[in-house]
Amino acid sequence: MSISPNTPSPHFPVREDWLRLHQEAIIAPDQPIIDAHHHLWERPESRYLFLDYLNDVETGHNIQASIFMECGTMYRNSGPDELRCVGEVEFAAGNAAMGASGSFGEYRVCDGIIGYGDLLLGERLEAVLQAQITASGQRLRGVRQIAAWHEDPAARGSLASPPSDLLLDPEFRKGMKEVERAGLTFDTFVYHTQLGELLDLAQAAPHTKIIINHTGGAIGIGPYAGAQNEVFAEWSAGMRELARCENTFVKLGGLGMKVFGHGFGDKDRPPSSEALATAWRPYIETCIELFGPRRCMFESNFPVDKGSCCYAVLWNAFKRIASGAGPAEMERLFHGTAAQVYRL
Repeated sequence: MSISPNTPSPHFPVREDWLRLHQEAIIAPDQPIIDAHHHLWERPESRYLFLDYLNDVETGHNIQASIFMECGTMYRNSGPDELRCVGEVEFAAGNAAMGASGSFGEYRVCDGIIGYGDLLLGERLEAVLQAQITASGQRLRGVRQIAAWHEDPAARGSLASPPSDLLLDPEFRKGMKEVERAGLTFDTFVYHTQLGELLDLAQAAPHTKIIINHTGGAIGIGPYAGAQNEVFAEWSAGMRELARCENTFVKLGGLGMKVFGHGFGDKDRPPSSEALATAWRPYIETCIELFGPRRCMFESNFPVDKGSCCYAVLWNAFKRIASGAGPAEMERLFHGTAAQVYRL
């Protein structure tokens, strides 16, 4: 995902002073957690690098490892266009080496790496994947290509600008074959209006693990503002069909993004974990019911979701939502599923 420096952000800005207005005690501080989805980047509008993430992690939850997710940062500035994304994997691998050194504590930051893969390269994607595997120091676990597209710009909430019907493109499907041959997973973010296309892909690639990012993308802005009940019905029906495909998994999180319409980043004060749990519970509980704990994993989506809440409050909210689960289910949701899917 290459991002132009002039592209306006669709996300809430991170306001550290605002976040400090609400602090909470940590719920279940011993619960082991793998943060299944976070970014590190240097952008014109914001910086979020290794020590920034570490400062969030060290606020009290038992984060043991994390998955770095591609975000269009640190691409090479020369060489073939399709190989410039390898620079991001090199960057992530360097951060992983810092975490593995033990010099910053026991957190295995970027223990798994998800790079960018332009599946529209078709069979030519093989060379890109092999270059990323080498660059990752054997930490590459998969690739992501964001497919989130909507005909109405007011309904969009991603920095990526994919073509419509990306997941149905024949060349994309050839690229998916290369992902499978390389033994990698495939992450993607789509809106709830595209869940049918993702279902078609999951059925066409039954041997590839497909990870649905950000709870399945139920839009709550633009033409969908004020239509929560209708959106929830359409979203839940689409997720129910996807859950029938055993190769699909869901990341529970991302709900702090502006596109979901909860609006916490616009408030005078940051939300409590109780307020977040109330707003997010219907989506997260539905996913757990449909996919089961062995196919669900929690994600911070930091620093994107940091525009709505701080790291400690976010994980408290997740723990509140999952409080009715037994010990084995909790282990799956917060640690085990991510460890298995991403082979940590």
